[in-house]
Amino acid sequence: MTAVTDQNNGNSGSDGGGGKPDGEVPGRVGDGRWDDGLIARRAAAEAPEAGEAAPRAPADDDVEPQVEAYVPSGGPLPPRLDALRELVGLSRARLDRDTLAEAGRVLDEAAARQRLSSRHTVIAVAGATGSGKSTLFNALAGAPISDTGLRRPTTSQPIACSWTDGAAGLLDRLAVPGRLRRRPHPGPAALDEALQGLVLVDLPDHDSAATEHRDQVDRVLALVDAVIWVVDPEKYADAALHERYLRPLAGHAEVTFVVLNQTDRLPGEAADLVLDDLRRLLDEDGIALGEHGEPGATVMSLSALTGDGVPELREMVGRFVQDRTAATRRLWADVDAAAARLRPVYVAEGRPGLGERARDEFTDRLAEAVGAAAAGQAAEREWRRNAGRACGTPWLRLWRWYENRGLPGSLDRMGQALTPPEEELTARQRVEQAVRIVADDAAYGLPGPWAQAVREAAFNGAKGLSEALDELAVKAGAPGASKRGGRTETGQGTIAGTSPGAPLGGRPAKPPRPKWWPAAVLAQVSMTLLQIFGGLWLVGQIIGVLEPGLVTPALIMLAGVVGGPLVEWSCAAAIRGPARRYGQDAERRLRDAAAGCGRARVLDPVAAELVRYREVRERYVTVTEFSTTGR
Repeated sequence: MTAVTDQNNGNSGSDGGGGKPDGEVPGRVGDGRWDDGLIARRAAAEAPEAGEAAPRAPADDDVEPQVEAYVPSGGPLPPRLDALRELVGLSRARLDRDTLAEAGRVLDEAAARQRLSSRHTVIAVAGATGSGKSTLFNALAGAPISDTGLRRPTTSQPIACSWTDGAAGLLDRLAVPGRLRRRPHPGPAALDEALQGLVLVDLPDHDSAATEHRDQVDRVLALVDAVIWVVDPEKYADAALHERYLRPLAGHAEVTFVVLNQTDRLPGEAADLVLDDLRRLLDEDGIALGEHGEPGATVMSLSALTGDGVPELREMVGRFVQDRTAATRRLWADVDAAAARLRPVYVAEGRPGLGERARDEFTDRLAEAVGAAAAGQAAEREWRRNAGRACGTPWLRLWRWYENRGLPGSLDRMGQALTPPEEELTARQRVEQAVRIVADDAAYGLPGPWAQAVREAAFNGAKGLSEALDELAVKAGAPGASKRGGRTETGQGTIAGTSPGAPLGGRPAKPPRPKWWPAAVLAQVSMTLLQIFGGLWLVGQIIGVLEPGLVTPALIMLAGVVGGPLVEWSCAAAIRGPARRYGQDAERRLRDAAAGCGRARVLDPVAAELVRYREVRERYVTVTEFSTTGR
């Protein structure tokens, strides 16, 4: 908590040279001061109509609703503190120290406060220069314990007044020196049973010109159980109070009293009008007001100098002290404030995570990178090539052998040149792209630190993924690949180590042959023999070795010539289905290998980070589920 320097003149009971004349209520104008001149005009306009100054409403009418504001908050505090402690512990590796600093401070202060007396309630009296807080402190204590006067600042160090013994540990925590610890003088205030257990602390001015005074105010305000803010008619709308203290502490409304002092300086109904305007300003600050039985801050007016309204405040403070819940409420509000600050780093937009669609798309991209589809096509072609070798005619096989020699202009060489490598993304780039896309999908909507953690997990797992895919492709044993210099080439690009159709154990993997292949080979051999036999018969007749008769040998030779391609065509039709299934199986094996590698190296680490985020999110929900601030 910080403070600003706002040097204003004035003291309790007098203008102090810097106050406004009676009846004039200061405002805030364009330079940053509150403009409530309307209140003064309303007071001036209504006074003639009434004929005389109407008496101020009885104090009970103002106080009674605020008394009901101090109802114990529902829900246990220890589970919230435990959940916050677990939340901080789980988040240390993902969030920086500054982000968790406030939550750590709340945990430390909660542990320190719970070790000390629960029978005492520490209430600080805070206010600006000349607001009369020391006068009010003395009025509550029933004796002139804190110095008051025209010299500013009058209070330079916190002064404590304890109604009962046993508060030494609390005062040590506040760093109040022993020479500034007091007990109320014998009298009605000291014997008031309702105040037994009260520790009242008079603070230096929060707008003091001395920096060390403001630092002491900020330090003590972070440790006390409740605060009585004392404001005066001149500076109740001061920006130093509202913007630096009341607005940031809006969640601590149930442990906050706001007292409009020096009402003896306001004529007629002006005190009530200023009090209404003060309520309006507090509402704009986000401070819930304890009205109509609702929990919130207590707002009232009094004059510490004349004693008007002081008994009512003492009664309210007594009830508050005897309730014995101020420390719990303060810690409860501190946890609310810490949780509100942590909300941006724990609350995600939407429902982040890895869905089935994202996983499938990642697998598809890896399969494309490793060339699973090309492997399947190569395997299918290999099956058909082997079938052609076994069932094709000798003359066609001879022609294919000639083309497969790799001569310039051959069909195989032309097919290899259809897709220039420079026009295709390399497999490594495809893998990196797949990892980047799945990381972005998983991190979408996450708070910044957790999104960064998910991306780091994905990118760290992607290191060596290309090489791991290579090894798996080799083990998959997809036929048709050729390993050259430690790199295997595919029609989809290159990847270090191997590619679809890679050799298994350094030797090409041959597709299994169906049981009917021997019969097909025998039929093809028979057709070839018929061609040879018919041809020799015709040659024998031509040279005169055999008797003339062209019809029979011609028919035999024709049967072999026609039957050979017919057998080959029949085999090609018969192997179409098995070849396709064999290619699909090769593609599936390589796809599954790539998916398993990508899952182990990328998806599982990303899922682990998401599980970690869900764990801390559950702890955060536990911290905030009983929140009374709605933030």
